[in-house]
Amino acid sequence: MARMSRFLIPHQQTAYHVISRTALDGYPLGEQEKSLLLTIIQQLSSVYFCEVLGFCLMGNHFHLLVTMRPEDEVSDDEVRESFERRYGDEYTLMTGQIPFYRQKWTSLSEYVKEIKQGFTRAYNKKRGRKGTFWAERFKSVIVEKGETLINCLAYIDLNPVRAGLVDRPEEYRWSSLGYRFRSSRKDEFLSWNLGLKEYNVKTPKERLRLYREFVYARGGVDLGKGKILDAVPLPESVERFIQRTRFFTDAGIIGSREFVRQGFELFRDIIRPKRERKPHRIQGLDSIYSMKRLT
Repeated sequence: MARMSRFLIPHQQTAYHVISRTALDGYPLGEQEKSLLLTIIQQLSSVYFCEVLGFCLMGNHFHLLVTMRPEDEVSDDEVRESFERRYGDEYTLMTGQIPFYRQKWTSLSEYVKEIKQGFTRAYNKKRGRKGTFWAERFKSVIVEKGETLINCLAYIDLNPVRAGLVDRPEEYRWSSLGYRFRSSRKDEFLSWNLGLKEYNVKTPKERLRLYREFVYARGGVDLGKGKILDAVPLPESVERFIQRTRFFTDAGIIGSREFVRQGFELFRDIIRPKRERKPHRIQGLDSIYSMKRLT
């Protein structure tokens, strides 16, 4: 059976939640491997025309929340600057090559492929091995900016809490929240462009405080003790974040009812529905809808 084409919106800025798992047994991504993977992500994110909003590197998979820019927003000079960052003085960019690199460096598929291939080459070289490191192709979900996007980011940053690795999400250094707390370069690698006006405050410190409070509320984390609240039963909205949910990883498209409805129209030729498809409301997140009916 032929696999379904990936949902991509190349003609406008679009946010994607990317998930990729390893093909090896156990948890091959240790501290050194995560450091290497993060370095590769940072390097390629300075070349590709994208904004990284969040990430989480776990022992056997990683999450990325990234916005890709469309080709028609990228100037020739920007392509030249990215080429210089990528290759330095080693190669010269010819004018006729600009369209190729513009298309390549605005492509989500090319971006993730380079991340995974770059890591695999370094990992295999260090261990004297051959073969694949990553399982099949990566998953991606189109995420509407605004409320849906910040909820998806919180879900990503709560990964280590769900896994029982830490009590407070910022204690995990291999996540965007942990990175923001530890890095003195908070605005160089990670973007706050979530589509929310309340995050247009003046300082990175204020943005971080707002977001941390949001993550704690979403994950039911006690601001004082840093542990999951003992309220029984937990609100359904909190359950969505402290337990693994497929809506943020397998929905295809996630956002407002109208955003998902437009997605059905945009990808009708890929989906080929036998009957009219409708957005599915996510229980516990009443204003957010999914393209797929999931549990």
